[in-house]
Amino acid sequence: MRRLFVIIAASVLFSLQGSCQSTNENNKNAEATAQANQTPVEVPVENGMARAYFASGCFWCVEAIYESVKGVEESISGYSGGHTENPTYEASNTGRTGHAEAVEIIYNPEIVSFATLVDVYFGSQNVTQVNGQGPDRGSQYRSIIFYQNEEQKQIIDEKVKEQEKIYGEGKVAAQILPFQKFWKGEGYHQDYEKNHPYNPYIQNVSIPRLKRFQEKFPQLIKEGQGH
Repeated sequence: MRRLFVIIAASVLFSLQGSCQSTNENNKNAEATAQANQTPVEVPVENGMARAYFASGCFWCVEAIYESVKGVEESISGYSGGHTENPTYEASNTGRTGHAEAVEIIYNPEIVSFATLVDVYFGSQNVTQVNGQGPDRGSQYRSIIFYQNEEQKQIIDEKVKEQEKIYGEGKVAAQILPFQKFWKGEGYHQDYEKNHPYNPYIQNVSIPRLKRFQEKFPQLIKEGQGH
């Protein structure tokens, strides 16, 4: 009888776990659908500088990659794509805020186009990795390209088609979402690779990722920025 009770209890627990997982998955899908249906917020050009927003794994890595590109004035680490106000690094890392580690790219559109920034995006990551890049795993590290208007969305859609010709239809992991808001990250995250060159993560993950990108796109790199 005791054994039968244990089997029944385990069966009920397994069923509840499956139900919870299904509910969580449904909630995530509903949230993604709601995000995709939002009207994008367009950030105005200021002093000749435009802004673009990307998420592609650890923002330390992505920040350094974009700052090495000609025409990019600054890359800022932060959070975007979620449903909570004022996200923090600690809260984002739980995966429950909906936000991904993201970067705000401040660039001169007379020197580098949005389309080229999207090329940089795809050319500096594992295009097919879902919910992460390299050793960083979780929804907070997922890939997202944010668009601010229909022209940007069309550019992104075309670039995705190009990637699908290489990797196969449905293999591109990046979400395409209308931009809503960017939350700037904590001060100690800014210019992290530059300020902590001997950090083990920077040495073993960030710098190799940056080098791979720079070797792939030497024509885009600022003079003196090559590793």
